[in-house]
Amino acid sequence: MGSVAGVNVKEYWDKGFTIVRGLYSPEEIEDFRKRSLASVGKHGGDLLSHPELSSVITDGRMLDVAKQILDRDDVVYYGDSIVAIREGTPGFHKDNTDKFDGKAPDWRSPYTQIRLGIYLQDHYSHSGGLNVREGSHNKVNTTEGRVRQLRTRVGDLGVWNMRVSHSAAGTILRRPLNFVQPHFNDVKRYPKWLLAPKDGQRIALFAALGADDEHLARYVDYLKTRQYMIQVWQRSKYSDETLAEAEAIGLRVRNTPAEIVGVEGLGQNVEYKPIPY
Repeated sequence: MGSVAGVNVKEYWDKGFTIVRGLYSPEEIEDFRKRSLASVGKHGGDLLSHPELSSVITDGRMLDVAKQILDRDDVVYYGDSIVAIREGTPGFHKDNTDKFDGKAPDWRSPYTQIRLGIYLQDHYSHSGGLNVREGSHNKVNTTEGRVRQLRTRVGDLGVWNMRVSHSAAGTILRRPLNFVQPHFNDVKRYPKWLLAPKDGQRIALFAALGADDEHLARYVDYLKTRQYMIQVWQRSKYSDETLAEAEAIGLRVRNTPAEIVGVEGLGQNVEYKPIPY
C-alpha cells in the first residue's frame, strides 16, 4: 500500500471530510480541463471507460488515499464516477443508500464508501465549491453540523464520506471576512461586493471508492435502481488494457457495466427511493 503525504485520516473520520493538498500539479489540472472539455458530447460513461481520463482512476493516487483512510487493502472501484461540467445546485443531501433511516444498515457501522473530487479550478479564494457540514456523517438529518466549505486549491483532492451532508454552490466571502463560510441560504444577507467570484467554468472529476464489504454491496444494489446511473453504465465499457492497469496498482474493479447487460427492470427510479432491508 502506497503512502500519500498529507492525508489527515483523523480529520476525515472526525469531520466526515478532508483535503489532500497538492496531490496533482497545476499542469495536470490544466490537462484534465482540456481533456474534459474536449470530451463534451463524445463520452457519457464513467471515468474508467473514458479514453482520455481513465488515468485519474488508474494512476493510483486516489486508491492510495482511500487505502490510508480505510486502513485496508480491499478497495473497490465500481463505476460510480463522472466528469461534471456544470454549475452545482444548492441543497444539502447525502450520497449513501439509507439517507433518512437511522435504523437501516448504513448506520449500523462506520461507513466505508468514499467520494473523491478533483475540482479543476480554485475554490480556496473563489466561490462555487462544496458546502459540507462538520460531523454530519454521524447524523441522519441534513440540518446539523457547522457549515464549512471544501476550500480546495488547484491540485487538491477533496475527500468526503458518502454519509456527510453536502451541497454544491458554496460561497466564499472576500477578505477580511474570508473566514466566514455561510450557509447558501444566508448568502443574501451579504452585499454582492463582499462575495468572492467564481474561478471560471466549474469542472470537477468525481469518483467513488470503497471497502469490499456490506456497505459496498448495498450501495451498488441501490445504484442499480437509479436511472441516471444505469445510463452512465450503459455508456461505459472497460478495455482489457485499462483493467490491466487497475490490476497493476492493486485496485479491484467491479465491472458493473457488464453486470447490467441484459438485465431488465433496472434504473426505474429517477428520484431517490429507499431500498428494503
